[in-house]
Amino acid sequence: MTDHVLVEADGGSRGNPGPAGYGAVVKDAATGEVLAERKAYVGIATNNVAEYGGLIAGLAAAAELGASTVDVRMDSKLVVEQMSGRWKVKHPSMQPLNAEAKELAARFSRVRYEWIPRAENSHADGLANEAMDAGKQAEAPKKTVKQDRVSPVGWTGATGTPTKLLLVRHGQTAMSVEKRYSGRGDVPLTEHGKQQAAAAAKRLGAMEGLVVDGEAAPIVASPLIRTQQTAQAIADALGGRVETHPGLIETDFGDWEGLTFKEAMDRDPEFQTSWLSDTSIAAPGGESFDGVHRRVRKARDELIAKYGGRTIVVVSHVTPIKALLRMGLDAGPSLLFRLHLDLASLSIVEFYPDGNASVRLVNDISHLS
Repeated sequence: MTDHVLVEADGGSRGNPGPAGYGAVVKDAATGEVLAERKAYVGIATNNVAEYGGLIAGLAAAAELGASTVDVRMDSKLVVEQMSGRWKVKHPSMQPLNAEAKELAARFSRVRYEWIPRAENSHADGLANEAMDAGKQAEAPKKTVKQDRVSPVGWTGATGTPTKLLLVRHGQTAMSVEKRYSGRGDVPLTEHGKQQAAAAAKRLGAMEGLVVDGEAAPIVASPLIRTQQTAQAIADALGGRVETHPGLIETDFGDWEGLTFKEAMDRDPEFQTSWLSDTSIAAPGGESFDGVHRRVRKARDELIAKYGGRTIVVVSHVTPIKALLRMGLDAGPSLLFRLHLDLASLSIVEFYPDGNASVRLVNDISHLS
């Protein structure tokens, strides 16, 4: 274990926004010995998002090494000043990243942030570029996908071939009938829920572009049984297979799991009131909406890195789908409380390589009538 470490972190984006990656290196503060390296491709993102990714990875590595004091050195003036508390975090996309980094920093007895010139941050910068190069190489085979079918989107200014997400909420369960908090509880669809899933599957089965040259679009679902059943109905209609992604799982409602809203309010009136007004607060023993947003954003970036430029069917839950729509709209967390999503509903959002996005459809249930 090393008590005092240096964390050097960096991130970059080729296009800003564009293909992005980060790098971080942890060194013994006394000897300069490299103790850990971290790098990752993060998909389409801005420089600032990638730089925060490097910081978060570096702090996490320092924590794994058992460090108690950390000196962070970065060439990002923005991240250094925001983490030092001298600059406000105004952009909605930066706020959850800043919160995540501060949550990690709180594990140490002291963290100090220092701006350094780029030339002095070459190790982390090199790791970030390696990550971007690896991401570019991984995506290279996808260039065989037909890309001449999508043109720039008129007045929005978006260019390139978007990654289109068809967002399907799972069908009815016994918990949804009784309007109970249903997060990680693994409950199956009711018979009516299976009918809803079949109707959604029929709707998608009739849509153009989901089966190209005999190959079905990727179908990615939360690992819970209600989403797996819904996704399988869609896979059967398209002739595809279901892929599972843990990042698409519903919010962990902790001690409120299985309770109605009234039961939870009667049990924790002040806490639930605070929870409803502050997305950084987690349910007792559970997960905050900010935490959900961070992991869903990571899941989205991973899907774009893997299936960029294609149409993907995403079968998930209320909160993750709202998070994806919020990203498409570049909206704040209040969207979570102002947007309604029905069971087995269909929403559509597109994410473009240049960082633009377009929400095409929200909460369509015409296939259920």
